[in-house]
Amino acid sequence: MVKFAIDNLDIRFGAVHAVRRVSMEIFDHEILTVIGPSNSGKTTFLRTLDRMNDLQPNFKMSGSAAFDGEDIRKMDVQDLRRRVGMVFALPLPLPLSIFDNVAYGPRMHGLPGGKRLLSRVEDALMSAYLWEEVKDRLHESAFKLSGGQQQRLCIARTLAVEPEVILFDEPCSGLDPISTAKVEDAMLKLKQRYTLVLVTNNVMQAARVGDRTAFFLSGELIEIDKTDKIFTGPNDKRTDDYIRGRFG
Repeated sequence: MVKFAIDNLDIRFGAVHAVRRVSMEIFDHEILTVIGPSNSGKTTFLRTLDRMNDLQPNFKMSGSAAFDGEDIRKMDVQDLRRRVGMVFALPLPLPLSIFDNVAYGPRMHGLPGGKRLLSRVEDALMSAYLWEEVKDRLHESAFKLSGGQQQRLCIARTLAVEPEVILFDEPCSGLDPISTAKVEDAMLKLKQRYTLVLVTNNVMQAARVGDRTAFFLSGELIEIDKTDKIFTGPNDKRTDDYIRGRFG
């Protein structure tokens, strides 16, 4: 099932042409990894999917991006962002307890307290591979967690509002290898319930977790294919050169 259908997507910020005529599909329950050098349009593309680019000055978009068959520009933006959550490169916990960080979204959407809220928080923390580490300290400040734990807390906070898609913008860029492995383990488990789109500068991470991989260069989608095909026999020499570290 197609979750996102992107057709001839073109994005400019004033004179900067960030994304150029990109067409692709994102499927339900897959991990799509997006790779490419800096300034290749990866993050701009990702932020299109939940309309975060709308907040930027001089933003202009042509072409279309449809979510479950509906043009995202015609959707209520708050509803879109509830259904399409994002995890950023740097963990940004709220200045609240661990529990209240995860409970924040459900409360904002009207979920009452009590057992239902506790169950939602517990399920989100378990899905983010964090529950066993924090179950006895839920009322401590989130700032007492390590960097890797804070990132998994932010994943749990996103999961708690029960989205359909999770966008990851280089979520492991500041993490050590052990924390990175835990985030990747969580992603592989999460795809059973969600669609994941991961922008990463770590090509080996893309190889480890991606079902399909898209390679961007200078705002263009050079190619998209199954991850093993991209890494063993890409169609475009530029893709092979990037993966092998010849530029980027």
